[in-house]
Amino acid sequence: MKETVLIVGLGLIGGSLAMNVSEKDDVFVIGMDKDQETVNMALKQGVIHQASKNFHNAVKEADVLILATPISITIDLLKQLEQMELTKPLLVTDVSSVKNKVLEAANQLTDPQFSFVGGHPMAGSHKQGYTAAKPHLFENAIYVLTPSVHATEAEAEKLKHLFSKTGARFLTFSTREHDEMTAVISHFPHLIASSLVHQAREWQKTHPYIEHLAAGGFKDITRIASSNPRLWQDIFFQNRSLLISMLDDWIEEMQTVRTYLKDLDIEQTYQYLVEAKQYRDGLPVREKGAIPSFYDIYVDIHDQPGAIHDVIGLLAQESISIKNIQILEIREGITGVLRISFATNEDQIDSKKLLESYQYEVMLEQ
Repeated sequence: MKETVLIVGLGLIGGSLAMNVSEKDDVFVIGMDKDQETVNMALKQGVIHQASKNFHNAVKEADVLILATPISITIDLLKQLEQMELTKPLLVTDVSSVKNKVLEAANQLTDPQFSFVGGHPMAGSHKQGYTAAKPHLFENAIYVLTPSVHATEAEAEKLKHLFSKTGARFLTFSTREHDEMTAVISHFPHLIASSLVHQAREWQKTHPYIEHLAAGGFKDITRIASSNPRLWQDIFFQNRSLLISMLDDWIEEMQTVRTYLKDLDIEQTYQYLVEAKQYRDGLPVREKGAIPSFYDIYVDIHDQPGAIHDVIGLLAQESISIKNIQILEIREGITGVLRISFATNEDQIDSKKLLESYQYEVMLEQ
């Protein structure tokens, strides 16, 4: 007998999960989304098997409920579940990147038919919506589980099995551990990226040409500022206490740097940069943490047709798997740089040796 899975929200995350879950032979997927065009597209592509417009009716059919909605809506739907009477067990999960309020609402569910295991697939895109969804979005990504007080280990394992085709790596954290770590490595950096963009916009009033110079490192460090503003507004306010605390720390840190520069303290400034470099370079001492670690090489290439193809072709001939590739900088007539990422140190070293044997200039990121 097939297991019925209800997915509410078919955007980037919900749509990508649906693409994986619907591939399982023993699963029947019901989809809900406020955008009817999205629902129609998902039905046509076979990503969902049935559509529903009534949350309460769809829940009664489901064995598993996935809430792939903004945090505030997820909390509201959990409160609606408390008012419902079920005739069979329902395992509920979410995809929220802030867990405190969600788990608080889930822990208040008293019906023994309900169980809740929080989820946070740590993958995404600066794009949004169902059209940006893809089945390989979660491949090799960390998928954090945060069980509620009512959940059992067996229910967490059930979710791992349901999402097995995603290729994600599962970790289990407490709500506090999850929220503090994601605030440090995701939420606060997004806030900083947005502030850097605002600063550049203000300076453009004085220097109109600044947008033409805003490439390379600036675009790299501010890429996440292109993400869904409504989603991030929700995240910021759900995790506001931690972010306020981090802003206080950041302002104090910037005051320290300001003092170094104001006092012409060359040695302290140098040490500040050295310590930052040492810590950053030490991050990929590669334990599997909340952010997947990759091993990078930087390859100089010339601006000519087929230059990127030639590099990738050499690696493919040796069956070296690439996890990511990025053009850092290439302008007409001059040398550019490719950053190529690998899953293992062995592939990183082998790629460097291979490309150097073909006279490429290669730098390895330690």
